[in-house]
Amino acid sequence: MFRQYRALKAEHPGAILLFRMGDFYEMFDDDARTASPLLSLTLTARGKGTAHAAPMCGFPWHQLDTYAARLARAGHRVAVCDQVEDPREAKGLVRRDVVRIITPGTLDDPEDGERRENAWIAAVVRVGDRAGAAFLDTATGELLAWEASGEGAEARLRERLEFFHPREIVHAEGEAGPGIEGPAVTPADPFTFQPRAAAELLKRHFQVEALDGFGMTGKPAAVAAAGGLLAYVRDTTRSGLEHVDALSVHDPARHLRMDPATFRSLEVDRSLRDGGRAGSLLGAIDRTLTAAGGRALRAWLSEPLVDRAEIALRHDAVEEGLARGRVRAAVREHLRGTLDVERLLARAVAGTAGARDLLGIRDWLARLPALAGELSDARAEPLRRAASCDPCAELHARLAATLGDDPPAGLREGGLIRDGLHAELDELRAIRRDGRSTIAALEAAEREATGIASLKVRFNKVFGYYIEVSRANLHLVPAHYQRKQTIAGGERFDTPELKEFEGKVLSAQERIETLEHDLFVALRAEVAREAARIKAAARTIASLDALTALAEIAAERDYRRPRLVEEPVLEVTAGRHPVVEQTLVESRFTPNDAKLTPDDGRLAILTGPNMGGKSTFLRQNALLVLLAQAGSFVPAEEATLGIADRIFCRVGASDNLAEGQSTFMVEMAETANLLRHATPHSLVLLDEIGRGTSTFDGLAIAWSVAEALAGAPGGTPRTLFATHYHELTELAVTLTGVVNLRMAVKEWGERVVFTHHVEPGAADRSYGIHVARLAGVPREVVARAAEILANLERDEYGGDGMPRRARRAGKEAPRRSASDRPLFAPAAAAPAPPAVGGDVLDEILDQDPERLTPLEALALVDRWKRRLAESRRKP
Repeated sequence: MFRQYRALKAEHPGAILLFRMGDFYEMFDDDARTASPLLSLTLTARGKGTAHAAPMCGFPWHQLDTYAARLARAGHRVAVCDQVEDPREAKGLVRRDVVRIITPGTLDDPEDGERRENAWIAAVVRVGDRAGAAFLDTATGELLAWEASGEGAEARLRERLEFFHPREIVHAEGEAGPGIEGPAVTPADPFTFQPRAAAELLKRHFQVEALDGFGMTGKPAAVAAAGGLLAYVRDTTRSGLEHVDALSVHDPARHLRMDPATFRSLEVDRSLRDGGRAGSLLGAIDRTLTAAGGRALRAWLSEPLVDRAEIALRHDAVEEGLARGRVRAAVREHLRGTLDVERLLARAVAGTAGARDLLGIRDWLARLPALAGELSDARAEPLRRAASCDPCAELHARLAATLGDDPPAGLREGGLIRDGLHAELDELRAIRRDGRSTIAALEAAEREATGIASLKVRFNKVFGYYIEVSRANLHLVPAHYQRKQTIAGGERFDTPELKEFEGKVLSAQERIETLEHDLFVALRAEVAREAARIKAAARTIASLDALTALAEIAAERDYRRPRLVEEPVLEVTAGRHPVVEQTLVESRFTPNDAKLTPDDGRLAILTGPNMGGKSTFLRQNALLVLLAQAGSFVPAEEATLGIADRIFCRVGASDNLAEGQSTFMVEMAETANLLRHATPHSLVLLDEIGRGTSTFDGLAIAWSVAEALAGAPGGTPRTLFATHYHELTELAVTLTGVVNLRMAVKEWGERVVFTHHVEPGAADRSYGIHVARLAGVPREVVARAAEILANLERDEYGGDGMPRRARRAGKEAPRRSASDRPLFAPAAAAPAPPAVGGDVLDEILDQDPERLTPLEALALVDRWKRRLAESRRKP
C-alpha cells in the first residue's frame, strides 16, 4: 500500500494527496503535518512505535468536499486519490488513481452557498510585446480572453487582474508571467501556452475550424492564455468541460470603465467600511431571487454599457416590468427557491454531481414553461427572449421519469431510481421486499418449532442474518442451530436455510446498488451532453431575474427612467444617493439637482462645510450615471445623462505602504491617471485634491488641476470638484465653463444646521471647528482653535507666525521658538502698533465682495481713498 501511495505522490509532488483507504481519506508524512493543524485533525502515525512510523491523519470519505475546500482556501493543491476498481473483484491490492485535483481556482466551495459573484481562475502570458490573459469561472463555464500590446500593456494587465480578482493565476512554467500577483500562482505545462498549440486545443474543444468567429483574429497572446488555461483546468478537474461552450473577447472599451480605485471608492459591490455587501450599491439595489441573477446584476454594475441601443433594451424591460406589477410578481414567484443551476450543471459535467443536484436541475427545468406562459405577450425584447428560451423538454422528461423524489446524498445507498423504469431493478427490489415478509414468516416458524417465544431473526452489516436467543432459553436451542456469536444477554445462531436466504437477499442488494449507480451515471452523462442548452437557458433566466429585480427596486424606491443622450451632459432633478437614502432612519434624504452642460458650465467648484454632504453629492451623481448605463432606473425625479466612457473618482484617503506610497503619493498617482485619460465624455469627481502637503502646495496643485481640466484640449470632462480651498472659487470668474456650487448652511447664533442642500454660489467658511465640537474635542481646545482662526482670518500673522503689522511698522520681530509663537499667544495679548492705513486694510479684509453691490463698493473705495490721503498729510 505504501509503495502505491508513494508512486502516486511522486506524480503529484506539489499537492496534498488524499489517499482513499476504506471509508477514510488518509494523508501521510509531510502532507499530514501540513494538513492536521489546518483541518484540526489529530496527527497520529502508521506503524506507531516502530522505526518506520509514518505520520498520518484522515477524515471520513463523505466529508471530502468540506475538508478539501478548507485546504484549497488555504492555497494548497489537493489531489484526490480514489479506488478505481471494485474491491470485491480486485486481485490483491485495490487499484487507486488520482481522479481529480482541487485548486483554489477550480474549487466548488460548499461554504459559498448561493455564490452571487464569479470565482475566476486566470492565466497570463507574454508573446513579444503583447500581454494576454484569460479568465474562467469553472462553475458557470464563462471563458473570457483579453490582450494588450505596446507601452503600458503590463500595467493594463495588472489592472485587469485587480478587476477580476482571480483566486488562482496560472502561467507557463519557467516564465515569470507579467503582472502576476495573487494568493495562488501556479506554473503549468509551457507547451499549452504556445499560440499555435493553444489555438489547436481551442479549436478541438469548440469543434470549429477557426477561431475568427470568437473574435480571436490577430490576438496571439489572448489565444495562448485561453488555450493554456483550458488545458490546465481540464487536466486538474479530469473533465471535458462541456459547459465551457464559448470563448468571448473581454474588451473594456465596450463598457463604462472604472479604474480599481474608482470602483472601490464608489463602493459598487463592497463597502469601504468592512468590505461587506451591506453599505454598497449592489447591497442596496439587489432584489434578485437566484444566485445566477445576482451574478448577472453584479456583472452589469461592474461593467455598465456604453451602447445606447443595448442600454435601451434593458430600460424597456425594466419599464415593462414596473408597469405590469402582476406579471412581475408572478415571474418572481416562479424564480423563488430555485437552486443555482449553473453550478449544478458544472458538477454534472465534472462527474461529481449527486442525485440531489440532478433533482435541482429537474425542478428548475420544470418551471420554464410556466415562466414562458407569464411572458407570452411581453413587448420588451429581453422579456420575449425569456419567454422563448429552450425548456429542454426531453431532458426534463428523462430526469422526471428516472430520479426518485427523495434520493440519498450518496450514490451507493439505493433509492436513486424510480420504480417502473428498469425491469431487472424492479425484480431485484421485489426480492428485497419479499425478503422482509420471508424473514417474518421464518421467525414465526422457528418460534413455533422451538417453543422460544422471544426468538428473533435479525441482520447487521458485520454478521449478516442471524437468530438471536436469550440466555434463559439456550436449553431449548435445537441441535441443527450453528453457534455464530456469544453476546451479553444470550447467543446468536445460524441455520442452512437462513444462509441460503441471506445469499439471495444480499446478492440482490448488491446488484440493486450497482445497477442504480450505473443508471444514474448514464443519466448524469446525458445531462452533461446537454450542457450547452441548459446553460443558454440559465443565462436567459438569470437576465430575467436581474431585470425584474431592477423593476422591483424601481417600484419600491420610486426610481425613474433616465434619458440617455450622446452629448456629454449631466442634468439631474432631485437626485438621491441610492445607498444613503436607505440607511437614514430618523430623517429623510435631501434630494439635489445637478447640471453640467456646455451652456451652464461643465466644471463645478463645490465648497461648503465638513459634514455638509459634498462627498455624498459627488458619489450620488456618479452612481446615477453608473446605474443608468447598467440598465437600471435611477433615484431622481428626472435625469438626462450623456453616455460616459469613464468615471474617475478621487474621493477619500488611502495609501499603499507595501509599495512605499503615502496617501498623498496615491492621490497624485490617481490624479495623474485621470488627467491623462479623461475625455469630454468622462465624468470626473474630485474631493479635496491637494491635502497631505502644505497649504500653499496643496492649493497650487488643486488650482492647476482645475485649470487643466477646464482647458483640456479635447474639451472639459463633466467635473465635480469639491474643495476647502475657497480661493478656487475665483476660477468661476477667470475661466469660462466653470461654475460655483456650495452646500447651504443655516446659522442661529452659535448653532449651525447643515441642510445638505446644494445651491449656486461659493461658501466662505468650512465650519471645521464646529464639527470638532460635535465630535467631542475638549471645549478648551475648540475655544483656542476659534481664537487662532480669528487671528488667521484677520491676516494678523504670516505663515511663520510673525505679526504682519510689526513688519509694516518697520520693526523686526524677534526670533521665537515654536512653543511661544504669537500665533499661539492668548487672544488678549497686546497687538503690535498699527501701520499707517492699517485700519483701512482691516476694513478691506472684513468685506465680502460677493455680498456688495456695485454702488456700495464704489462708495467704500471713495471713503478709503479720502482716509488714506488724510493719514499721509498728518506729521
